[in-house]
Amino acid sequence: MINVGVIGVGSIGAHHARIFSEIRDANLVGVADTDFKQAEKIASKYNCKAYKDYSRLITAVDAVTIAVPTTIHFKIALDCLKKNKDILIEKPITPAVHEAEKLIAEAKKRNLIIQVGHLERFNAGLALISSMTEQPQLIEAMRLSPFLKRSIDIDVTLDLMIHDIDIILSLVKSEITDLRATGAKVLTDNIDIAYAWLEFKNGCIAEVISSRVAAEKIRQLKVVQNNTCLTLNYQTQEVSRYRKINGKIKKDTRKSEIKEPLKEQLVSFVECVKKRVQPIVSGAEGKKALQIVLRISEMIRHGN
Repeated sequence: MINVGVIGVGSIGAHHARIFSEIRDANLVGVADTDFKQAEKIASKYNCKAYKDYSRLITAVDAVTIAVPTTIHFKIALDCLKKNKDILIEKPITPAVHEAEKLIAEAKKRNLIIQVGHLERFNAGLALISSMTEQPQLIEAMRLSPFLKRSIDIDVTLDLMIHDIDIILSLVKSEITDLRATGAKVLTDNIDIAYAWLEFKNGCIAEVISSRVAAEKIRQLKVVQNNTCLTLNYQTQEVSRYRKINGKIKKDTRKSEIKEPLKEQLVSFVECVKKRVQPIVSGAEGKKALQIVLRISEMIRHGN
């Protein structure tokens, strides 16, 4: 049994607490939040202890998930690692690459686990389209959301686009040779719409569009390869395949068993802690995606 805690129980962290309370190999010891009333509310709901100070919580657990604003990821994560606790940290791992590198080095020194919360890696539909992907020639990723007034302290590249960059890097095993980007601030002081174009050494091209000021929520991935077009709807976890066979276009649809990605992610984290194995999205993968989206943000801000 792994004793776990959740630091930050806002809209995302509250779901972490819910799921940990349901996982057989996890014992939810407590939750911490600077909004102590919120911590008490979640603790009461899931039968655990509420803390205002996360430093008191981490002395009572083996591992924690960190679901606080990105700007304070580094401080809290480093404190946890220095107390020899395994961590799952919501994406992006940190706002800056040098901070991510310091966390990775600290975890390596102490033989600890860092998992980064790239939730879509645990989407059953992604597993399905990944199994059907061989040599992608073109990838299109679209991640649009209406304005929710959430995560507006960071660019949309760090909030939304980072999911798709991480996924593209997992599908294309090749070096990026060219990167172009454009975008704009719309309703916040940070980038709200971003477009990126990536070219890889093996010839694959990826186009990524992210917006948090869209009319509707869209989560879609398209992979083109060998007279075949695969399209994933992340929300339905369904993959449509168009193929050219003997001069005719044929379509078929595959749908995996629908699973809650966050639950799959937290179950995987508990298993990694229990078995002492590297997670699917380790600190290294989190840092790699971070490096790319920070380059994209920089290009958008400076117009080149």
